[in-house]
Amino acid sequence: MSDLQPSLNSTPHLPEDYDSHVAKVIPYYSSIHKEVINLVRALPTPHIWLDTGCGTGSLVKKAMQEFPETRFLLLDPSESMLQQAQVKLSGCLAERLEFMQPSPTQDLKWEHSDKPDVITAIQCHHYLCAEERAKATKVCYDLLKEEGVYITFENIRPLTEAGIVVGKQYWGNFQLSMGKSQEEVDKHLARLDVEYFPITIEDHLRSLKEAGFRTVEILWYSYMQAGFYCIK
Repeated sequence: MSDLQPSLNSTPHLPEDYDSHVAKVIPYYSSIHKEVINLVRALPTPHIWLDTGCGTGSLVKKAMQEFPETRFLLLDPSESMLQQAQVKLSGCLAERLEFMQPSPTQDLKWEHSDKPDVITAIQCHHYLCAEERAKATKVCYDLLKEEGVYITFENIRPLTEAGIVVGKQYWGNFQLSMGKSQEEVDKHLARLDVEYFPITIEDHLRSLKEAGFRTVEILWYSYMQAGFYCIK
């Protein structure tokens, strides 16, 4: 690990509380991980899988069980998140894991001779402005092997103002059903365009193509989250 002071990424939850809170905030959160793993099952088995914005390592822990020959690299801008991931994965084979120095995706310095076959970025780039998001996507494109696959899930912006109103109400209703207070819901929804900056599905598809990917597809879609996969 780095000698940097522990830091948080842009999530409002503390690293040690993240897992218990995220499923109450993001609908279908466990389904997102299942969709990622199911897609990778449809690909040639990856030798190297980089999970950027890895958080507490939940996706990697599940993927390690499904892909016993794959080596996993974990990256997150928060040293505290990486520390939580180390704890969660402490019972896994150390030779199959590498915890990288804390860094945002867009600032990643690659120091390995081999490139990843798969890169995942799950619910992490919507905290970035348009310029930084494009830079992060291009970094992932450049890092991948030829024929490699980039998989990303993000909060997305509805196409219309009316859609934003309905989507926020839908999202708020979900959080209330999970035990959140109205005050907590209002505070979370107020983060839109202030602390996180979702873009539309159309903008996602355009930005992924502009990064250079030859194949860009929608993998999964809910009312305010969507998943995409791209082939270099």
